[in-house]
This record gives sequence, C-alpha cells and structure tokens, in this order.
Amino acid sequence: MSSFINIHSIIPSSRVNGPGKRMVIFFQGCYHDCPYCFNPDTHSFDKINLYTPEEIFKKHLRQDIEGITVSGGEPFLQPKGLYRLLKTARYAYNLTTVVYTGFEYNELRRDNVCRLCLEFIDVLIDGRYEESKKENTLLARGSANQRFYFFTSRYLQKDFYMPAKAEIIIGNDGIIRETGFSRIDLK
Repeated sequence: MSSFINIHSIIPSSRVNGPGKRMVIFFQGCYHDCPYCFNPDTHSFDKINLYTPEEIFKKHLRQDIEGITVSGGEPFLQPKGLYRLLKTARYAYNLTTVVYTGFEYNELRRDNVCRLCLEFIDVLIDGRYEESKKENTLLARGSANQRFYFFTSRYLQKDFYMPAKAEIIIGNDGIIRETGFSRIDLK
C-alpha cells in the first residue's frame, strides 16, 4: 500500500466549499469524464503532488479551519489514501469532513475500503455533474441530481447554502485561483 496520495491541489481556506472555513483537498485522477466538469485539470492520472495525510495537515492546515472538503478528480479512486486522510482529520485534528464524489452512494457501499471511508465522513455529496441540471442556487453542489448524505449530526442541509457560488483566491505566490461551483474566466 502506497503511503502517498496523488493530490492535484490544496486550498488552505475556503468559504464556498462547505460550511465554515474549510481546507479543500483536490485529488488527482478521474475517469467519470463529466461534460463541463469544474475541474478538468484533475482528470489525468499523472503523478502531480504526492503527499501523506500527515504532510497535508502539517503544510496546509490553519488554526481557524473547521473541517476539510475533499473533491477531485475522484477521491474514491484512491480509497486507501482517502481512508487515511479522513481518519487523520477526525482523530488527529477533530475536523469535520465533507466529500464530493462522482460515484453514487450505493456504488461506494459495495467496496470494502470505500465503505470504511464512509465511517469518517460527516457529509457525502454524490453523483456525477450534469450540466443540464446545473444548480442555480447557492447550495454547495454543482447540479441538482447530486444528493447529500448526512452521516453525523454535525451539519444540516441548510448549512450548505454558501455565501457565494465561487471565490477568487490570490495566493502568497501571486497565483490567482478560482474555486467553488461556477467557472469564472480569469482572462
């Protein structure tokens, strides 16, 4: 079992990827190929940034973070790494966990490691992005077919109405990044 997770990128603090201030972790690799995906750069299975869960938290976790949001790519295509990340978030840092997946909940339940991951998730948002069902509310999901599963009592659906659909982040490196549930043309 590899001790590393292939990560596309990490946003240390976001307010549009789930309740409160959250660290957002984008896994690298996805084969769902949803038309008009928000994160097409995460689809390739090339090695981008290899981290252990401990390295992710040591390098990126800020004190004022309520939880982590895991997206992609497809996090469940690296289920052992996802499991270690979620378990570390819960036990080492007492962080809440929100995970987005293109798989459906019933598909995940069929796999032993994926089922273990579900034990450490507060909220799962499942389903592939469908442009024809694009969400036109401030609810933190891309399209109306995506469902919320609340595995703990830490959140309710009302907690997933965000202050905006997207946010622009200017990093210390001067690089401008966009995150959320809308494509913004920065050119």
